[in-house]
Amino acid sequence: MNEKEIESYFKWAVMSIGGKTYKFRSINQRGVTDQIACLPNGDTWFVELKTKGGKVSALQKFFMEEVTGLSQQYACLWTKEQIDEWVKVTRLPRDSR
Repeated sequence: MNEKEIESYFKWAVMSIGGKTYKFRSINQRGVTDQIACLPNGDTWFVELKTKGGKVSALQKFFMEEVTGLSQQYACLWTKEQIDEWVKVTRLPRDSR
């Protein structure tokens, strides 16, 4: 699967649970996530989408550490199966995750 297919599947999966995704590009900071997902339960996630064979850069790792250090929700997803599992988990109340 290429990144465009993973991205399309991710958008479909989020929409299927009533959420919305936003493609994110930062002009002045490299390493930010590909997507921001806003879910109907009020959760907002920073989501990095990768394909098999891709890798997480040092700047992407730094961004992940920075946002999780600020108690934000972050996920790096590589496959349709990981997206499906993420959807199942994110639909649960926060205290049961």
